[in-house]
Amino acid sequence: MPYEPDGTAATAHDTSPFAHRLAERFLDDYVPGLTLEHGSYRVTAAEIVDFGRRFDPHDMHVDAGRAESTPLGGLVASGWHTTAVMMRLMVESYLNQAASVASPGVDELRWPVPVRPDDVLRARFAVVDSRRSASRPDRGIVRTRIELVNQHDVTVMTQVMTNLVLRRP
Repeated sequence: MPYEPDGTAATAHDTSPFAHRLAERFLDDYVPGLTLEHGSYRVTAAEIVDFGRRFDPHDMHVDAGRAESTPLGGLVASGWHTTAVMMRLMVESYLNQAASVASPGVDELRWPVPVRPDDVLRARFAVVDSRRSASRPDRGIVRTRIELVNQHDVTVMTQVMTNLVLRRP
């Protein structure tokens, strides 16, 4: 399996377009069926509480003592925090910032299992579809199935993201 200079693993073929360095990836490199896995990111209790206090102040995200009496039985990361971790991993390993124009949205966002303190997360990105734009010939649309998994290989988040990506100059 080829590895990126940043330690990510690209899968599909030995000549995978993901063998290109991240800064050299453009629309044509995102071929349906190609996958990439990247991580790891350890989520700390302090980070969970900080994010929760700032953006999602439910007891289960901000107070370990009160979180014990919630249905989840302890402190857990907000789903939005979990998604933000995925975004960091995506920017580090999957989308070339110079080629990624925008994201018009996300479909099928799910958080099937909570993220707990000291979980170590990694992301799996699989190209679902990639096509040139009919109206903007300098770019195209990439749809990616994303899974965020913990150290036990349990899926903690899934989504299908759409990105507008420039073609190679």
